[in-house]
Amino acid sequence: MGGHLPATVAAARNAVRAAVPRGSFVLVACSGGADSLALAAATAFLAGKGELRAGAVVVDHALQEDSAAVAAQAAGQVRALGLSPVLVKAPDVGGAGSEAEARAARYAAFEEALEETGADHVLLGHTLDDQAEQVLLGLARGSGTRSLAGIPAARGPYLRPFLGLRRAQTEAVCAHEALDYWTDPTNLERGPLRNRVRLDVLPVLEAALGPGVAEALARTATLARADADHLDRLARDALGDLLLPVAAPGCLALDLAGLRALGPALRGRVLRAAVVRLGGENPTLERIEAAERLVDGAGSAGPVQLAGHVAAYRERPDGPHGPARRALVLEGTAPEGRTGDRETER
Repeated sequence: MGGHLPATVAAARNAVRAAVPRGSFVLVACSGGADSLALAAATAFLAGKGELRAGAVVVDHALQEDSAAVAAQAAGQVRALGLSPVLVKAPDVGGAGSEAEARAARYAAFEEALEETGADHVLLGHTLDDQAEQVLLGLARGSGTRSLAGIPAARGPYLRPFLGLRRAQTEAVCAHEALDYWTDPTNLERGPLRNRVRLDVLPVLEAALGPGVAEALARTATLARADADHLDRLARDALGDLLLPVAAPGCLALDLAGLRALGPALRGRVLRAAVVRLGGENPTLERIEAAERLVDGAGSAGPVQLAGHVAAYRERPDGPHGPARRALVLEGTAPEGRTGDRETER
């Protein structure tokens, strides 16, 4: 198209340019919605300039009657933009399928697409609005700094270039590029909590506090993620310092005195890191508090059941480490090395 380039289109292209390493081979995850189609258009423009190589992956969850037609239309539009290869995946979600099941199937399809094509990254179309919703959900759960950190801009092969753009901007990009985007009717249902946050909570906050609430929540996520990442690095270092030798496989022993000396911001993170190292999922706050009571010597010596088939107990004074190096022992039945710290934001 000739004429003046709209600022929204330039912003979308620059967002992809900033997020994707030059020369990368990427796949745009495209649902047919405005966000992912706008991402496909911006990425295709950069591919046309030789800045990167780009294909796409379209996932049909088959959870709605017209899902196959939506997937076919999305695939056709991204092919017309010049993306290649374009893979259409139809994973088996199983019956009605929950949001979590659909998400797991979607990421499994992305992993397959990465393996089949040899692509470096999958680009996801989450926007600043998604980020604001995620922060509000984290506040509602009371889950701490990591939950307030929201959706990561990059994790593993997954990149989210549009976390600084609003949904209205992606719709404007689609209008400029003459792309016919699909609106998922389930996004208008008020049953799911995320939808109520989007449709009811954020508009009320904007009306009461004035414009800019979503941007402020997104800034909160950026700051919280930096803090959480730093504390998690300190916790991993502390865990390494506190480990005691153990003879049994699938066990970790942590120096009890050293654990007690840690500040509260680190101690819970060290315990979480230990559980994850044994193959468990991140424990809830309730389970971590129970483990911390073990550390403090309150109540029984355990065991306390933590997430992912991991249990913790205080070693007796006459245990293998002796009274001078009493230990908190964690035993896991999950396979060693399996990580529970998988991407859970969206």
